[in-house]
Amino acid sequence: MTRFRKILIALLFVLISLSAAAAAKFQLTVATQSGGDDIEVGEQFYVYLKLDNIDAEPSAPEVPGALVKYFTLSSQSSSMSSINGKVTRSQSLTYVATCTASKEGTYSIGPLQVGDVRSNKVSYSIVKSGTGSLSKLQQRQQQRQQQQSSQQGAYVPDQDDSNQGPKFIGKGNDKLFLKASVSKSTAYEQEALVYTVKLYSSYAPIKFIGATEAPKFDGFVVEESDETSRSLHYETYNGQEYATAIIARYIIFPQMTGKLTIKGNTYTVSTDEQEYYDDPYFRMLTVRRPIQLNVTPNDLVIDVKSLPSPQPADFSGGVGKFSLTSSLPSASLKTNQPASIVYEVKGSGNLKYVKLPDLNNLYPKQLEVFTPTAEVDAAAKGMTVSGSVKFDYSFTPLELGQYQIPEVSLVYFDPSTGKYERSVAKGYTVEVDKGALSEKSQTKNRLKFTDSLMPVGKLQKVDTPYVYKFGFWLWYLIPSIALLVIVIVYRRHLKSAADIVGTRMRKAGKVAARRLKKAAACMKASDRERFYDEMLVALWGYVGAKLNIPTSELNRQNVAQRLTEAGASDNIVNRFVAVLDDCEFAKYAPGSGNDELKVIYERGADIINDLESSALKK
Repeated sequence: MTRFRKILIALLFVLISLSAAAAAKFQLTVATQSGGDDIEVGEQFYVYLKLDNIDAEPSAPEVPGALVKYFTLSSQSSSMSSINGKVTRSQSLTYVATCTASKEGTYSIGPLQVGDVRSNKVSYSIVKSGTGSLSKLQQRQQQRQQQQSSQQGAYVPDQDDSNQGPKFIGKGNDKLFLKASVSKSTAYEQEALVYTVKLYSSYAPIKFIGATEAPKFDGFVVEESDETSRSLHYETYNGQEYATAIIARYIIFPQMTGKLTIKGNTYTVSTDEQEYYDDPYFRMLTVRRPIQLNVTPNDLVIDVKSLPSPQPADFSGGVGKFSLTSSLPSASLKTNQPASIVYEVKGSGNLKYVKLPDLNNLYPKQLEVFTPTAEVDAAAKGMTVSGSVKFDYSFTPLELGQYQIPEVSLVYFDPSTGKYERSVAKGYTVEVDKGALSEKSQTKNRLKFTDSLMPVGKLQKVDTPYVYKFGFWLWYLIPSIALLVIVIVYRRHLKSAADIVGTRMRKAGKVAARRLKKAAACMKASDRERFYDEMLVALWGYVGAKLNIPTSELNRQNVAQRLTEAGASDNIVNRFVAVLDDCEFAKYAPGSGNDELKVIYERGADIINDLESSALKK
């Protein structure tokens, strides 16, 4: 029996030694992006939760004075050791909460509890932006960028950087970099170009890609394309295989000549970096550690040439490849009854900025043509912007007869041939029948009716004949004065109608008001793209008509100069250009709702009202 007890006690000690484990521990630490003690408002910092020998899984902590962006498992490891027959197992898990400081103050976290284990308590301070240690980090990053630019983008590690914060690798390294390219390095003004940013990576699969800001397209009009990569592809570059993806693509139109620079923006890439450990029991262990890398694509310089001179007098401003067609619903018309004719421009290029000739200068004077309504159906596709624009013109026949609607030409510049091309829409022969009474006929009828009302009068037994009285001559004087007034008004009307430029100037405000109404409707429908299109057409169309500027000459510099020459104040000129810039920028930037559209709408309406009320020189 004694021997049996000894064996039982020995087995018990063996089981206890095999199941022994290290004590459980829960440790909290706070790490700043700069490696200092203080955290600036707006700075990103990290809260690490290290759990040793704890089976439970923690939840995302609440971090006072900051916003927790995401909470992930950072690393994990396990080990087992045997000393004098005693086997000890241990496991370590590290979770990281990525936070952004939002409010100044001194705060603390903890103690937190996971399972039955409580953590320590850590304190940290959030200070005003620009006063903490982050500014030192920014200085080091600027120095590092200068070093990288002098070494053609090679990564120079900063010994002072924190191992926990995002690493800035500038133009990239042999494991990850971005390559920006453009379809043509030499192009014509207004020619459509494709700007592409491509990612090359030899890391583990990418988890997140985000741009901290938009590329700087100074001197370009931009159309964003959604033709980016949905998945990674593999490609050999300089003898090494990379996972690649197109992460950004833009269609850009240069607005000025000379050498224009496109500066790449910064992208934040999150991935896993593998670390290797030589464990005495399990030999080689591989641990994945999440890292964040800030990388910037290369800058590009584009040599923009001006369009060949001399330009045709009827140049539409279009650069690309286009065709023009026309359609007339009915060739049987009646006087004083409105009709319509539609011209459609199809093709690819700067389609949204193509303008047709002034039809009042082409059509017979007996056909009064009004300002068209444009319907744009175009989008960035492939290597350019393609689609169609319909111009719906309303016109009114004024007199009976047969009239010829002439052919209408669209003159555009084709970069592929380097020449100005012409597309012609067919003309029509229309027959105008009698409809409602014309203005001339109505005037004649009114005069006849007035004459029929004139009384003959009766002889009265008076000594003075009626012919010598004032009332007798009053019946002749009133119609004569009325006729004279009608003739003067009618002649002024004819003179005003002949002054096409003056008519456009006078109607510029009304046309802009109609465009603003359409923009307001788009704002109510939360249609941001059409809203900004209508606002830009209203602003450009108003100033072009008001100052009689041809479409080919509509650009910011020319408009600002002409407004100043017309007597507009510097404040009005700067506000007008600012609204144009904000509309074009906000159209491709992420929107914040109808409040943003409302502010842009009110600013555009105010500046047009101010220009209408200002004493501009003719």
